Amino acid sequence: MARGSTARIAVNVDGTDHLDEVEPRLLLVHYLRDRLGRTGTPIGCDTGNCGACTVDLDGMSVKSCQVLAVQADGGRVTTIQGLAAPDGTWHPLQRAFHEQHALQCGYCTPGMIMAARDLLTENADPTPEQVREALEGNLCRCTGYQNIVRAVLAAAAELRREGAPQPRSATANVPRTSGQEAPA
Repeated sequence: MARGSTARIAVNVDGTDHLDEVEPRLLLVHYLRDRLGRTGTPIGCDTGNCGACTVDLDGMSVKSCQVLAVQADGGRVTTIQGLAAPDGTWHPLQRAFHEQHALQCGYCTPGMIMAARDLLTENADPTPEQVREALEGNLCRCTGYQNIVRAVLAAAAELRREGAPQPRSATANVPRTSGQEAPA
């Protein structure tokens, strides 16, 4: 494409449909923050190392600094801001992070919660080791991770009491937060 060209994308973000013209090189994190005002998704390292910008794309957690906005075309994106119920009730993970004191500065928290949500979609009853493994692509410089693991386990227990997690939608053809390939 020639310099200055644009691509048309249609994407659902946090339950709202958007039709936009974007530069093909625009990263999803910048589209979410700058175009849509979804500033709950922070820009951390901009290299895919920290996981702060993790969002859900078509049922899979992805580092939005590693995904082009055009790759989300036709997709469904959920950000940390889209987890709460329409009435403002927090998602069990959000509540557990608050109740278990699983944050200090809070910068990594959106990415941690979104990656944990991905884990709990795959595994409703993870062990502490499985939680740590699932979150290994998300860095926190403030906590010792103990309360984060505790929060994920508490949220898992609450979600199990509420009923089984919803099955995944179609897998996205984009990098996963853990660096592993999406299942075929």
